[in-house]
Amino acid sequence: MNLLLGALNPIALRLGALEIHWYGVIIATGVVLAVGLALQEAKRRNVSEDDILNLILWALPFALIGARLYYVVFEWSYYQANPGEIIQIWHGGIAIYGGLIAAAIVFIIYCRRHALSPWLVLDIAAPTVMIAQAIGRWGNFMNQEAYGAPTTLHFLQSLHLPDWVIQQMLIDGAYRQPTFLYESAWNVLGFIIIMSIRHRTGWFKQGEILFSYLIWYSFGRFFIEGMRTDSLFIGPLRVSQIVSLVLFFGAIGLWIWRRKHSQLPDYLTGNQAKEQK
Repeated sequence: MNLLLGALNPIALRLGALEIHWYGVIIATGVVLAVGLALQEAKRRNVSEDDILNLILWALPFALIGARLYYVVFEWSYYQANPGEIIQIWHGGIAIYGGLIAAAIVFIIYCRRHALSPWLVLDIAAPTVMIAQAIGRWGNFMNQEAYGAPTTLHFLQSLHLPDWVIQQMLIDGAYRQPTFLYESAWNVLGFIIIMSIRHRTGWFKQGEILFSYLIWYSFGRFFIEGMRTDSLFIGPLRVSQIVSLVLFFGAIGLWIWRRKHSQLPDYLTGNQAKEQK
């Protein structure tokens, strides 16, 4: 097999002194797709486009800030010595869990102030976030980050990967496990499953599409994170594995508790408050 020479250029376009990175282009592509899908589903659930767009306009900057702060906090020993790099997110170094936590807080606050069910809105958003994450991992690929332990060329070829993917996994003189690809594929599969079943009558109460996403994503992320060599740590523990366990068991526990102790509207009933006006 004839492999391509050299890693892919992380710069998509240069306009004078301005450099547009593939990382940003790919992340933006995932966001645009997620917004489009969320708007379509919002109409079906009787949530206005204005509310979804307003939510996104508020949530996106806070999600980016949250994702970066999460990463910087756990790598503070480096950024304390290099404070000028804190804002350089185009070089990578954002943590998905930080972004999800920040966006969820914005969603809840906005929904409370605009008489929307936060469970319903988070249900609408959850699977679209999953496909955006799947796309976004290819931004990590372009930056040669979010990879795993050294492996062999033979192993990568056995996965039937294109030459350009294999060559991009040649990092610091060794071929690496493409953990970015494992997570991307896991998210695509979860997206397909959730999108295929979320409109089944009587299957989901409001909030349970969100729980399905959290359970699926955190389960896969726990094992994939264990394969990575660039994890954030608290002592000997990987931060993302701890968060994955909390989300996995928390979502299952809350799903069971709400079913036993609350009268919950079906997901398919949508925004009943708007219908009653």
